[in-house]
Amino acid sequence: MTRRAEPAIMAWVGTSVLIADDHEGFRSWARVLLEQAGYTVVGEAADGASAVSAARRLRPEVMLLDVQLPDTDGFEVARRLSEERWSPAVVLISTRDASDYAERLERSRVLGFLTKEELTPEALSRLVRAHDGRDPRNERRPGG
Repeated sequence: MTRRAEPAIMAWVGTSVLIADDHEGFRSWARVLLEQAGYTVVGEAADGASAVSAARRLRPEVMLLDVQLPDTDGFEVARRLSEERWSPAVVLISTRDASDYAERLERSRVLGFLTKEELTPEALSRLVRAHDGRDPRNERRPGG
């Protein structure tokens, strides 16, 4: 897994990211990949409870969130965070394909989904830019 950032698209420089995944090796790899591209990784979490706690404490702009965590799943973490006055833009990640989660993704308030294999700084930036200027988590909230 050695991918380098393409310097031509650097709109994400300085964007703060929290990485929540139960595999330390993946967190380390993702941190290096994103930091080399100019993202600011503000923290890591290995389970759902610490992911919620870290997001509340660190207030990242974007959260890379594994779907399958030891204590809960990423959809539940995203739901909990969406109920906060402030929450990060959540991008779910998994080794499995998006089609495995199609219904849950449709109903969730996440920014998007990437397989771990598809994760690149450019792919993350495309998701963030596609929703730039509007918060998809608030669009489905009554009165919000």
